[in-house]
Amino acid sequence: MFAVSGPVRDRHAKSTGDEKMRGVVCFAIAAGLSVIAFAQPASAETKRYEPPRMPDGKPSFEGAWTNASLTSLQRPARFKDLVIPDSEIEEVTRSHPQFVRQLNDDNLNPETKFDGKDLQGGRGYNAFWIDPGMAFARIRGTYRSSFIVDPPNGQIPFKDRATAARLDEGENEDPRRTMRGNFDGPEARPLGERCFLTSGNAGPPMLTYLYNNNYEIAQTPDHLAIRVEMNNYTRIIRIGGKHVHPNIRMIHGDSIGWWEGDTLVAETTHFSQHHARTMVGLSETAKVIERFTREADNQIVYEFIVDDPQRYTLPWRGEMSFIATNGRVYEYACHEGNYALPGILAGAREQERRAAEQQAQKQQN
Repeated sequence: MFAVSGPVRDRHAKSTGDEKMRGVVCFAIAAGLSVIAFAQPASAETKRYEPPRMPDGKPSFEGAWTNASLTSLQRPARFKDLVIPDSEIEEVTRSHPQFVRQLNDDNLNPETKFDGKDLQGGRGYNAFWIDPGMAFARIRGTYRSSFIVDPPNGQIPFKDRATAARLDEGENEDPRRTMRGNFDGPEARPLGERCFLTSGNAGPPMLTYLYNNNYEIAQTPDHLAIRVEMNNYTRIIRIGGKHVHPNIRMIHGDSIGWWEGDTLVAETTHFSQHHARTMVGLSETAKVIERFTREADNQIVYEFIVDDPQRYTLPWRGEMSFIATNGRVYEYACHEGNYALPGILAGAREQERRAAEQQAQKQQN
C-alpha cells in the first residue's frame, strides 16, 4: 500500500548510483557543520521580516512546502527538554535512527552479514521508500525535540491512558473498530486499506509522516487551499466564512479563517466520526485552532491548539515549521498497483470455503 512521490524517487535514483547524497551529508558532518542548516531558513531569526504579499496586501503562503523533520509530535524519552542545545544538535542528529537509515539503507553491501544489532541503530525498512526528513525542526531560533510545546512534558494529555497505549486500534465508539473483522466487501474495510485516510498529514493538525510530507498552497482573498501530497487531499480554509450546518460532517472538519495582523488563524470544527482514527484522534465535538505566520522567505511557522474534552484532559498546543521546497508535488496514487485489498478479500473467501468444507465433512460423519 506504499506510494512514493516523484521527488522522493528522483532523489534516491540520483543518489543510488554514485552515493552523492551520502557524500554530501557525511562531508557536512566531518566539517563540523550541522545538516540542519541545509533544511532550515537562513533568515528565521530576523526580527523584522517583511513577507511577500498578495495583491490584497496580505502575506503570501503560496508555493510548495514540506514539514519533513526528525522532530516528532511527542517528546521521546531521551530528551528532557523541548529545546535541543546547538552544541548537541549534530550528535543527536547523527545518532537518530531515521538519519542512520537514510544514510545507510540505500546502498548496503550485499556481502555484508548482519547479526541484528544494527537494527537498533536505525537500519530497517529500505530507505528508498521513505522520506521522513534529515533534520530537527528549528523554530524561532531553537531546535525542537517535539512539536508539542504545552503541556511542558511534550506528551499528549490523553483522558484515557489505555487509548494512548492502543492508538492503532481506536476506541469503542469508533465504528471502524468493527471493520477490521468484517470481510463482506470493500465497503466494509477500514478507510486506510481503501486509501481514503491513512495518516495525519492533512490534519488538522497537519503532522509529519514516514513519507509524502509535501504541500502546495494556493491563496485568494477569500480562500486558502492546501493540497496535501499524502492521499492527494485538498483542505480549503474559507477566510471570513462561517461554519457549515452542524449536520454536515467532513473527515478533516470544516475550516474557516481570519487575519490577526500578518497571521492567518483557522478554526476547524464539524469533524467526521472517521477522524477518530487519524494520527491525532478527534471526536465530533473537537475544535482545532491553527496559526500560519510567514517568518522567512523559506519558512512558515505553524502553530496549533487541539481542544477536545472528550479525548484529552486539557487543550494542548504545538509548533512546527513548513520549509519551502523547489520540488514539484506529484499526485499520490495509493491504489496504483495496490493488491492488498483484493488479497484481503480473497483470503476471506478462501477461509469461508475451507470452513464450509469442514462443516460438510462433519455432517457426513
